[in-house]
Amino acid sequence: MNAQAALNPASAALTPPLPEARPETLGLSRARLQAMSDAFRREIDKGTVPGLTVLVARRGQVGWFEALGKQSPAGPAPMARDSIFRIFSMTKPIVSVGIMALVEDGHLLLGDPVAKFIPEFADQKVGVVSGGKLELVPPKRPMTVQDLLRHTSGLTYEHQGDGPVHKLYQESRVRSRKITNAEHAALVASFPLVCQPGDEFNYSRSTDILGRIIEVVSGKSLGAFLTERILAPLQMAETGFSTSETNAHRLAEPFAADPWTGDKVALFNMLEQPVMESGGGGLVSTTMDYARFALMLRSGGTLDGNRIIGRKTLELMASDHLGPDVKTNGTLLSPGHGFGLGFAVRRDAGIAPFPGSVGNYFWSGIAGTFFWIDPKEDLFAVFMSQGPGQRDFTRTLVRDLVYAAVE
Repeated sequence: MNAQAALNPASAALTPPLPEARPETLGLSRARLQAMSDAFRREIDKGTVPGLTVLVARRGQVGWFEALGKQSPAGPAPMARDSIFRIFSMTKPIVSVGIMALVEDGHLLLGDPVAKFIPEFADQKVGVVSGGKLELVPPKRPMTVQDLLRHTSGLTYEHQGDGPVHKLYQESRVRSRKITNAEHAALVASFPLVCQPGDEFNYSRSTDILGRIIEVVSGKSLGAFLTERILAPLQMAETGFSTSETNAHRLAEPFAADPWTGDKVALFNMLEQPVMESGGGGLVSTTMDYARFALMLRSGGTLDGNRIIGRKTLELMASDHLGPDVKTNGTLLSPGHGFGLGFAVRRDAGIAPFPGSVGNYFWSGIAGTFFWIDPKEDLFAVFMSQGPGQRDFTRTLVRDLVYAAVE
């Protein structure tokens, strides 16, 4: 099913489709896009992932949109354009836009200390391992909102290492979906930092803390704020922290065991409304919903006459905020890349082992979702699957194949 096929009517009634055009009118090779689909079909046939969707847009129009394979390995339903996915960390760019909307409203500054909004962070110490023991030292400066956005806060994720601070995360309730955002923030504030604020890029629960700041500043739940300021204006009607029982037949699911390692795969239940609305990884969405978000970014912060974020604010977000002095620890960020305010950013045309343009910005989700925006080529793509162990492979493969189609 290529870009010229009709959208699923039930989905279109909820989320308006983006304009579609023949690939060749957008400077995209139909033959190469078909080769992309053929490559993904081979991977599905090999059992790499149960199924996937891929949407490629250029010049503001969709040139290719396919759903391949099965929606769930346990059922007969084919993957559909309106299948629902756990997008995990692709929640982060949406929440980052939300916090920047509050900056634009004058409610906070990027340089504000996090403790101004969440007092528990005022007493947080930095954990230093010395002689095999964890010693606590004062921070040299306060953690700021900008630190949270660019992951230089000193916070971490429990799966990002096995040091003594990581073990404190691992042994706590920090992963529970049954605690409130306020309780989660207080818990994270009780752990030492893994480094001094501003010194290192450490992928972390920082965006969860941004979600709590949104709640404190707006007086609304994170879900209510995102719906009001981003999701509803963009008509992202199928994006939220859960979905209804009526959508049970549309849920994309992974293999029960990783096809490469045999490890058990366990992802959260999309039909269950969590107490904690995780700003770092809690949203579920559809390919078209996220494409509307991506088109808003590609269009300088507006879509269908609704301005979500200012053009210059978005320009700031999509710029590198790490520079040469911040250590990246060789994790997550590919060579030639930095990190902005909510997105990874490509700094060099070469170095990285995949194609792209300087100025590309993007992020992905741990279950296998991925999007990127290429301002130079006026192109964006959204890829959705539920294959956690294959995510590095599939997001590199989709980049290779999409750029091969650019004429």
